Amino acid sequence: MDLNSASTVVLQVLTQATSQDTAVLKPAEEQLKQWETQPGFYSVLLNIFTNHSLDVNVRWLAVLYFKNGIDRYWRRVAPHALSEEEKTTLRAGLITNFNEPVNQIATQISVLIAKVARVDCPRQWPELIPTLVESVKVQDDLQQHRALLTFYHVTKTLASKRLAADRKLFYDGFLHAVFERLKQFLECSRSIRAESICRDRLEKTIILFTKVLLDFLDQHPFSFTALIQRSLEFSVSYVFTEAGEGVVFEQFIVQCMNLIKMIVKNYAYKPSKNIEDSSPETLEAHKIKTAFFTYPTLMEICRRLVTHYFLLTKEELTMWEEDPESFTVEETGGDSWKYSLRPCMEVLFIDIFHEYNQTLTPVLLEMVHSLQGSTNVEDTNAILIKDAVYNAVGLAAYELFDSVDFDQWFKNQLLAELQVSHDRYKPIRRRVIWLIGQWISVKFKSDLRPVLYEAICNLLQDRDLVVRIETATTLKLTVDDFEFRTDQFLPYLESMFTLLFQLLQEVTQCDTKMHVLHVLSCVIERVNMQIRPYVGCLVQYLPLLWKQSEEHNMLRCAILTTLIHLVQGLGADSKNLYPFLLPVIQLSTDVSQPPHVYLLEDGLELWLVTLENSPCLTPELLRIFQNMSALLELSSENLKNCFKIINAYIFLSSSEFLQMYAADLCRSFCELLKDITIEGQVQVLKVVENVLKVNPVLGPQMFQPLLPSVFRGIIDGERYPVVMSTYLGIMGRVLLQNARFFSLLLSQMACELGQELDQILGNMIEMWVDRMDNITQPERRKLSALALLSLLPSLNSVIQDKFCGIINISVEGLNDVMTEDSETGTYKDCMLMSHFEEPKATEDEEPPTEQDKRKKMLALKDPVHTVSLQQFIYEKLKAQQELLGEQGFHALMETVDTEIVAQLQEFLQGF
Repeated sequence: MDLNSASTVVLQVLTQATSQDTAVLKPAEEQLKQWETQPGFYSVLLNIFTNHSLDVNVRWLAVLYFKNGIDRYWRRVAPHALSEEEKTTLRAGLITNFNEPVNQIATQISVLIAKVARVDCPRQWPELIPTLVESVKVQDDLQQHRALLTFYHVTKTLASKRLAADRKLFYDGFLHAVFERLKQFLECSRSIRAESICRDRLEKTIILFTKVLLDFLDQHPFSFTALIQRSLEFSVSYVFTEAGEGVVFEQFIVQCMNLIKMIVKNYAYKPSKNIEDSSPETLEAHKIKTAFFTYPTLMEICRRLVTHYFLLTKEELTMWEEDPESFTVEETGGDSWKYSLRPCMEVLFIDIFHEYNQTLTPVLLEMVHSLQGSTNVEDTNAILIKDAVYNAVGLAAYELFDSVDFDQWFKNQLLAELQVSHDRYKPIRRRVIWLIGQWISVKFKSDLRPVLYEAICNLLQDRDLVVRIETATTLKLTVDDFEFRTDQFLPYLESMFTLLFQLLQEVTQCDTKMHVLHVLSCVIERVNMQIRPYVGCLVQYLPLLWKQSEEHNMLRCAILTTLIHLVQGLGADSKNLYPFLLPVIQLSTDVSQPPHVYLLEDGLELWLVTLENSPCLTPELLRIFQNMSALLELSSENLKNCFKIINAYIFLSSSEFLQMYAADLCRSFCELLKDITIEGQVQVLKVVENVLKVNPVLGPQMFQPLLPSVFRGIIDGERYPVVMSTYLGIMGRVLLQNARFFSLLLSQMACELGQELDQILGNMIEMWVDRMDNITQPERRKLSALALLSLLPSLNSVIQDKFCGIINISVEGLNDVMTEDSETGTYKDCMLMSHFEEPKATEDEEPPTEQDKRKKMLALKDPVHTVSLQQFIYEKLKAQQELLGEQGFHALMETVDTEIVAQLQEFLQGF
């Protein structure tokens, strides 16, 4: 295609292709499609879209056709590929000048240059990067911006190459020049106005360069070894010396700090304790690091971090005054450490201090010693320096364990600083109470706790909201600590709880309310029942807060957590909360309501503790169970709690509950068992087992559809021991406590399997005896012995044939449950319970819930806990002897191993 003659024709067709008239548009598009493979077509397009006097829409279309052509025909192996001669001309034309006036077209040109670079750079296009660098240096805003835009897209595209050879080529060509490029760009920034569009693009390009470095370090740490020295020199120079003044900006500082941090902390660069086990690459990298981080360098980094970067900025102090709640959220690391300066610098400090603590501990202690006594409230800078140093001591608490006598410091200085009430001293009050929170689990004498609680009560009344919020945080850390003692805390409980509640009412932001609620929850959890006299105000306020937080699901989650601890603290008295509590549970666990996505997990937990602490079943509590069938269909990770809830209803009021929901539950279980994990299967079976335990008469009928599969599982020898154990537990209940139903089930199975009734019974007993070792729970082992013994006395030949196995199981059971009375020398069944005693909880134990009491009462009716196995065996053997006569019984006992008979006789002494 001749450029001169073709330009006019192509321009005309492109113009037609921008038409809204399809009669004009379609033929033009067809013509352009035919030209796509014509030599010279892309040179014509280049001339058109770089001619700024032409119509914008035509130029835009020319760029798009050019870009699409690169995708299809630029590679050498492509059908109808462009000639090398034309590609050389096009590459030169693309970077002749960077003065495109239209932003959208400039972006498209940058993208298409990047596409060409992906294929040709650096081998076929070595001049691209140097040309871009020179264009960035010019004093023309537009040209500077366009060159930077192109540089950005080229770097981004080249960095995304996936083939190993391509990546190596990029890293070899790019990374070894990257620090020079970064220095050039940073120096360029001195001459670019802050408000210039070039400034924004330049900063984005600089950040892109640093991101490529970080990615390379992350993915190829050993290949990065050659760059460790230059990376550290560059980053430390710009971030921790005067070299960076006037050129660095926040995101660049963050990236440099991340680079230092990743080198310091990189496990690939840390030798093993046994040096011989370390690779040469690791030792080389470690050597470079060690040579760089000399005492003067580390001291300068530490001092600069603390006394420069840690200082609260004017913007932060303004936010403290104007929006204290947002300030506290920012300060607690609202953003990830990777992207926000304050968290980033603090993480860097922690990592460097951990790595070089022997060098840096004296440096930090010297800073602390220079700040003894209270600081002049008029000296703002001194206050900010002290705040920063105390921050460092808090962050390095674990490293300073052996170097700081924190108890003495607390008594001799910090406590006094908390009592300086001047408004300008509030940064120190806040920082000191934060500092105590950092040290509370590291080194803080238990004897000092009451003094601290007194200080916390005072600070929760501080005029400054930020101080109060920080104090609440330290209170949480204090009550969460493993050395927390309730007796020390109780004298301050009423005051603290009242002040925390006032703080909860005062704060307005969702995040802050969540935080204060979390502190309240922790307090309630630790003091448990002792909270009862003080919760009235909170109980009245929570319904209002729930209503106000309709659009804030995370706040509602915090309310649910608080309610969980409240219900546990109130015990049976939590019934008074039902008018508010039950609708909350209803909404949180209703899968047809959108909020369930956020609230379901906590909602189920609340539902469970409500049932566990409920003194009785109410109609409203019963009605909520309508939510359960849909929850069981979800088959999610919440299934375990669903089963706990079902069991809680069974223990609470089995007859009312099962009359209403047994049929639905049975259907749900049948569906679940078709496709469920082994653990899930066991959970379903345990529910059935509990039903039979609580209601042995009606239970088997209600869950009759599930029992044949249990029976089949036993005679087929279920391969999973935990499932087999549960099968035997269920069948043991039916056989022992509902013999009539067991006979019906046996007949049903004989009919279904087409076998003789006695044959099936024999198979079941044989498998039971054979798989007894699958049962690990002592209760189930005793139950098995009782159940099989209940088949005696009998003239049935199958049962007599299995007599030896039944006796074996019985003696195993005796060995499990019988304990010898050291005084009398006689044996007694340790599982027997004669009367109800409410367990007395120690300070470290949770008090028994209503459900614990119900389980204890149930145990008093359970044959496992009311029938002496020793007595039961004696009576059954005596009855069998009477039925067969002396000779027949003797013959039967002959089938039992003599060692087993000897053990049996020893256990039955005295009968």
